[in-house]
Amino acid sequence: SFEGRVEVYHNGKWGTICDDQWDDRDAEVVCRQLGLSGNPKALSWAHYGQGSGPILLDEVECSGNELSLDQCKKSDWGQQNCDHIEDAGVSCDPFTGCTVSNDGAVPFLFPAAECSPFLLPSLAEGTVRLAGGRSPREGRVEVYYNGDWGTVCDDGWTDLSAQVVCRQLGFR
Repeated sequence: SFEGRVEVYHNGKWGTICDDQWDDRDAEVVCRQLGLSGNPKALSWAHYGQGSGPILLDEVECSGNELSLDQCKKSDWGQQNCDHIEDAGVSCDPFTGCTVSNDGAVPFLFPAAECSPFLLPSLAEGTVRLAGGRSPREGRVEVYYNGDWGTVCDDGWTDLSAQVVCRQLGFR
């Protein structure tokens, strides 16, 4: 499934996360950690039902670029002031977003927030895409800048650079 109450495992126990400060950036990290792409959405107030047992995290504040919740700013494990009515949830819906053809090449996916009613992307400076690959998951890295798409020089390109691009595209 791609949605539900978020539970974490720590010191031999499963527990929930309090929804204080919980937002779509936190959901983005959870979806990435689970290997799911799509349109991350944070849900509060035990939207997917109240958990039981310990509430292990509170005040989670991710920037959205982390690889796991453990890298996010948060309270210490087990330090919280919540009840289970505040259990956090996420939806990592793979069916949200729109696909736009790229000059006859492989289509690429844009998050739903960037789709116009006409399925044309509202592109921000620095938006990245993959072009010329055999699938939407591979290809030449291109960046949108000043109204046009350009390529990226490979001088100094490392696996870390590729990881950043993959995260920008919503891959794990």
